[in-house]
Amino acid sequence: MAKRGKRYKRVQQLMKVAGEAFTLEQAAGLIKEMASAKFDESVDMDLRLGVDPRHADQMVRGTVTLPHGTGKEVRVLVLASPGKQAEATEAGADYVGLDDYVAKIQNENWFEFDVLIATPDVMGQVGRLGRILGPRGLMPNPKSGTVTMDVGEAVTQVKAGKIDFRVDKNGNLHTAVGKASFSADHIKENAEAFLREVLRLRPATAKGTYVRSATISTTMGPGIPLDRQEIINQNR
Repeated sequence: MAKRGKRYKRVQQLMKVAGEAFTLEQAAGLIKEMASAKFDESVDMDLRLGVDPRHADQMVRGTVTLPHGTGKEVRVLVLASPGKQAEATEAGADYVGLDDYVAKIQNENWFEFDVLIATPDVMGQVGRLGRILGPRGLMPNPKSGTVTMDVGEAVTQVKAGKIDFRVDKNGNLHTAVGKASFSADHIKENAEAFLREVLRLRPATAKGTYVRSATISTTMGPGIPLDRQEIINQNR
């Protein structure tokens, strides 16, 4: 078994003293203590929801713009007809085009982008890439705002920290809400924004406990259990 460092052991001791769960404020403070890697670790949130995604009316999927961004440089590809390409470029898209990039993805297995935004009029061409993009979570979708004629605004939002989340087949949600280099307040406020949106999206058909458990962690650190009652209060 790998030897644990002093910071890791200190966090585990703090968790033992504090009890079973932490408020977001406490957890954000712990995040700052536990971040000991030589790189800027991601701060991740994991939720276990009381939903059954096998039923379409219990699928939890949405987007939220984190107030302090993700801390990650997001590479955006925009596939659009010529009339909308200049707008995408001006908004800061990293790659803009159509036929050339469709061919590059299809023939060269090119994926040097994190988000793909497309205009509705080119979805016929983009749709042919579904088998390639879908498994990687890169297929644009109107519900996530990545199929739109307002490509400039879509690019701006993604660059500003807009994230897309979706519950998996087991009812779990996982997303990054910042970086360990963020201040404790910024970590807390990003987490709160994400939680409010998840709570707002509670399916009407979901019965019983909606948020069954929640943890926050750094890439290399242990999961910190969060106070479920405080999370429920986020949308009040």
